[in-house]
Amino acid sequence: MAPPARRTHSVPAVPPADRGVSRTRGRLQVRRRAAGLVAAALLLTACGTGTTSGSSDTKNADATGTRQALTQYPPGKRTAAPMLSGKTITSGRLDLADLRGKVIVLNVWGSWCAPCRAEAPDLKKASEETYDLGVRFVGINTRDNDAAAKAFERNYGITYPSFRDPDGKLLLGFDGRIPLSAVPSSVIIDRDGRIAARIIGPTTYTTLSELVKGIAAEKNSGGAAK
Repeated sequence: MAPPARRTHSVPAVPPADRGVSRTRGRLQVRRRAAGLVAAALLLTACGTGTTSGSSDTKNADATGTRQALTQYPPGKRTAAPMLSGKTITSGRLDLADLRGKVIVLNVWGSWCAPCRAEAPDLKKASEETYDLGVRFVGINTRDNDAAAKAFERNYGITYPSFRDPDGKLLLGFDGRIPLSAVPSSVIIDRDGRIAARIIGPTTYTTLSELVKGIAAEKNSGGAAK
């Protein structure tokens, strides 16, 4: 009697079409991972604080959980702020050079920005409270239209002027110290025209008021900003 034939178990071959699908899926997964890494890197670049040696950096969250980054620069480490000039949202003209000798609070905002709406009452209160200390608030309205910007100011009772900067050209003058995507953000300029502090993200009355009063109390060096 002949021995029984051995049974072999063959692995089903993957049809050519299925192999193509598998390779395509693999490539898509690799591309997605790469895109995710690039996006994360861009986000870190846009949100970077760019602090310099000797600066003080503080990060915290406001009552709504929104992150803010506060950077303070000691007098010896401060650099000159750009002396912006241009049209306001009310069709006037504004030149920061005319405010030399004052402490200037520059606030970047847009009517479309929810955190901007949240901080608006605090900005109004701080601007009124510190006016007699020689502090002047100035807005930089960006990526907005004039009608919406004016309505925003009426709704929140904002009376200080705002530059009209729909395409972000004025912000470019800060050489990356204010990322174009950082709305809202604030910069405090001392009496010598130097950047004394920067806030990336929304601020609060307490934070801003204490910060501005401290800078306003500094003695004017009488020298030109470096």
